[in-house]
Amino acid sequence: MRQLLMTVLLIAVVVSLYSAVVQGDGGMKEQLQTSGERMAGGISRISP
Repeated sequence: MRQLLMTVLLIAVVVSLYSAVVQGDGGMKEQLQTSGERMAGGISRISP
């Protein structure tokens, strides 16, 4: 029973850390979106 509780708590901590890193303020998701916007802007400025 104790092992099961520790496993569940560990999974909960990992999920909450992942959520904070990916979706938090300045998280990975926001950085990827900003990077994509910069690349799209750079590509659109290239004149053929």
